[in-house]
Amino acid sequence: QVQLVESGGGLVQAGDSLRLSCAASVRTFSPYAMGWFRQAPGKEREFVSAIVWSTGSRNDADSVKGRFTISRDTAKNTVYLQMNSLKPEDTAVYYCAGRLGFTAHVMGAQYQFWGQGTQVTVSS
Repeated sequence: QVQLVESGGGLVQAGDSLRLSCAASVRTFSPYAMGWFRQAPGKEREFVSAIVWSTGSRNDADSVKGRFTISRDTAKNTVYLQMNSLKPEDTAVYYCAGRLGFTAHVMGAQYQFWGQGTQVTVSS
C-alpha cells in the first residue's frame, strides 16, 4: 500500500506563492504518474496538474497554466506543486495522488493512491 503525505498548505494573500510537497512510502516513483487535485467547499474535486515520473511529461489544467508548476525530485521521492500568483479561487484542499502507469491523467478515478490533503486558503 502506497502512502502519500502532503505538506506546505497554509493561509496566504492573493498574489503570494506556496509550494506543496508530497512524499511517498515507496522506494521509487518510476512506475508512477503523480497528480495534484483540489476540492473547494461545495464543489467537485478538480484536476490541477500531473507528471509522469519517469519522463517528466506534464499536464496542467487551464486554470493554473502559467501560475502553477509541478515537479519531482527523484532523489527525495517527492513531488512538488509550486503555486505562484495565487488567487482567492485557488482556495481548496489540495490532494496528491498516484497511479501506476505512464500517463499524466486528468481524471481522479484513474489514480489508485491518495494523500490526506492539505488546506490552501488565499485571502483577497
